[in-house]
Amino acid sequence: MPLVDQKFVVKFEVAGTMQHVDPSDLHRQIEKLNKINAALIERVERSVEQQGNSYSLFTAAIGLENQVRQRTDELQEALDGLERSNNALVLARDEAERATEAKTRFFTAVGHDLLQPLHAARLTLSALAESEDISEHRRLSHQIDHALSSVEDLLRAMLDITKIETGVTQPAPKPQRLAQMFESLQVDFAPTVAEKGLSLETNDAGLAVVSDPAMLRRMLQNLLSNAVRFTESGTVSLVARPEGECVRIEVSDTGPGIAEGERERIFEEFRAGTNVRPARDGGFGLGLFIVKRMARALDHRVDLDSELGSGSTFSITVPMADPASSDNGPATRQATAVRSSYGFVDVDVVVIENDPKIIAATQTLLQKWSCRTFPALNLQQIETYIGEAERPPSIILADYHLDDDACGLSGVEMLRNAFGIRIPAVVITADHGDESATAVMKAGCELLRKPVRPAELRALMQHLMS
Repeated sequence: MPLVDQKFVVKFEVAGTMQHVDPSDLHRQIEKLNKINAALIERVERSVEQQGNSYSLFTAAIGLENQVRQRTDELQEALDGLERSNNALVLARDEAERATEAKTRFFTAVGHDLLQPLHAARLTLSALAESEDISEHRRLSHQIDHALSSVEDLLRAMLDITKIETGVTQPAPKPQRLAQMFESLQVDFAPTVAEKGLSLETNDAGLAVVSDPAMLRRMLQNLLSNAVRFTESGTVSLVARPEGECVRIEVSDTGPGIAEGERERIFEEFRAGTNVRPARDGGFGLGLFIVKRMARALDHRVDLDSELGSGSTFSITVPMADPASSDNGPATRQATAVRSSYGFVDVDVVVIENDPKIIAATQTLLQKWSCRTFPALNLQQIETYIGEAERPPSIILADYHLDDDACGLSGVEMLRNAFGIRIPAVVITADHGDESATAVMKAGCELLRKPVRPAELRALMQHLMS
């Protein structure tokens, strides 16, 4: 067999024919295919890598968008909060401005209303000094008493408002039956109602409520006073009705009624309706203002229903209590002591004072107000009183500084602990220091500075026992 240049010969049989392929050509074709394959693989890898990068960018973009949206929401929330804060500041500023204006009106009106009865009392006193007729003396004395009573009523109203505004008066709600409170109010208003020829009807319906006893009584007293003052004929009623889980206490009258446009403004200080007011009115326009503020402090709802020419009904909605759980004990009975035309009835006053002359003068004043007084020069005499007394005192009048470095507050604490109730107390002192004022406040007592005006003392006593 002949040699063919020592090269391999590859034979292919195609369609019945034999073809010879050079191995070098085959190698070149294989290399070419390998390069094409590598290029294709590289292109595919680049394409896959690009797709992966695009997906990563896509997911990153979504994440960034979510973060931007979250930050935008947080920023919007912060802006909304800032806007709310600004609105609150604006409201607070407006409220402060209104309060300042109200105080200006208040003290302007107070100054005028205080001067009026004092001026009348001074003129009447001059006439009394010049008169020698006994019957005329009685008439003029009655006028002086009426003028001073007007001053006392205004001072008491000012004390109520001041205590509410400054937060000194803190509500102490507790279950209480309405029967005794209604009975006490009926006794209080019986002389005035009889004098005007009116009838006063009450019905407690055997209900009990949860409220601060003194504050609720004060509100009802103001509403009744307002009703009696503006009613010339007919009936004034005080009734309680169940309303779901609450009790609706209504004070109704057959007076002139209140126009719809005036039903909000009459609750402002020194405001009243435009209806003709009775000449014997003598009011200061503070009663309904005090009712509104006390109701707000107690979270009680106050409503008004009125019709011109037919009368008005003021109502206070109070949470209902189980009558069996209500306890109108000695403290409540002490607080509802009946007030007479000139002073007090059934009121015991313990006077703690180390100066016998001051005790004598205080006893004389309190006796004119129909009070029973029990003097104590020192803490030992208080112990004697505790051992002999059959019931707790209605109120305590105590000097701050006693002999032997003793303090009148110790006497107040002794009496309160002995009888187990928070007896109202007034500390009277010439000490104008902050230390004594702080101690009196912590002890839950009232503070008066010497010299004390009798009208101021009497108004404060009536306030504490009302």
